[in-house]
This record gives sequence, structure tokens and C-alpha cells, in this order.
Amino acid sequence: MFWFDQKDERAVFGDQRRETHQLKDKSTKGGFRELVFDPDVLMDFRDMPFPAGTFSLVVLDPPHLISCGPKSWLGKKYRKLGADWRDDLRAGFSECFRVLKPEGTLIFKWNEDQIKVSEVLGLTDEKPLFGNRCGRTAKSHWLVFMKGQPAS
Repeated sequence: MFWFDQKDERAVFGDQRRETHQLKDKSTKGGFRELVFDPDVLMDFRDMPFPAGTFSLVVLDPPHLISCGPKSWLGKKYRKLGADWRDDLRAGFSECFRVLKPEGTLIFKWNEDQIKVSEVLGLTDEKPLFGNRCGRTAKSHWLVFMKGQPAS
């Protein structure tokens, strides 16, 4: 949702789904808008199909909802975490740092409407360098991590 150009050749967009939804939207002509997920690579953020040290920059924008209805437009847009969400996010962080080059950057996006960002940050030993809150209610966080050098 935040990319200026989702087909930018410098980026690889990965997601578990390839789907299109028609969402009711009173502000749009016709009363609907289209939500399209068309990733470059169908993949799971907990098990990426890339060798270690592939990327200089990784953006992790995982699902952040733990409760939403089956017809929820937020659920369609952001997806819902499973019962093992702590294990999933722990594995996701680990996988992101695995595919980063030394001194690579991880940008992590999180909305703490249902789970506090402090609880999520407890799922990785890595510490963010800095971050920013944004949105109408300041519940969305953008956090920046930098991978260290390998131990010698």
C-alpha cells in the first residue's frame, strides 16, 4: 500500500496470496474500489526462497490483526495473524535478518491497534535504530534496524 511504484524493478514484492477484492468505498465513483495483490514471488515471510545475504534492504509489513471478521475489509487488506502469531513473527524477523547483507537495513511497519509494538519487538534480539509513529491515531510505527557484521 505504501509503494510509489509496485512494479519498480529495484524491488521484489513477496506475499502469500495472489488475489483481487472489490471493496465497498463510498468515496469512490461507483461505490467500490479494487484491492489487488499480485506479488512478484509467492512466498511466506517466515521462509523466504532467497539465499542468505541477498538484499541490502528488506521491508517487513506482516499481518497485524488478531481479530477481524471473515468479511472484514481490514482483514482482506492486512490479513489476520494465526494463533501462533508470536512464533510466526519471531520466525519472520529471523528470516528477514538472514536474507539481509551485513550492514543491510530492515524497515519494519507495524500497527499496534491490537498488539503493542513493544510486545512485537520482544520477539527479536535485534534492536531498532530509530522509528516514527504516524496515522490518525499514531498507532502505525515505522522502525529501522541495521544488521551487524558477522562475528569473526
